Amino acid sequence: YEPPAESFVPVTPRAGVGFGCTEAPRGICWHRYEFEPDGAIRTARIVPPTSQNQPSIEADLLTVATSMVEESDDAIRDRCEQAIRNYDPCISCSAHFLDLKVTRR
Repeated sequence: YEPPAESFVPVTPRAGVGFGCTEAPRGICWHRYEFEPDGAIRTARIVPPTSQNQPSIEADLLTVATSMVEESDDAIRDRCEQAIRNYDPCISCSAHFLDLKVTRR
């Protein structure tokens, strides 16, 4: 590898729309940007994998929590944290992060 002479390519700003996606271990991250004529960002929309996985995370949490109703609160919290980490380990950075209030009826 030889570094280029310039670390960037000069551009002339203009109005426009750009979009793209990047693949990450957690899923695909979508980006969309609208630019003003001077190159300033008018709007930006970023859809990270976490928001795409949210419905599945919530469904799994409901299944896990209801199947463990006879277990201790700590056991339920630990298993719910594990279920969340299955989708997105970055939420917790591998630390305890879930405040859980169990109400048994």
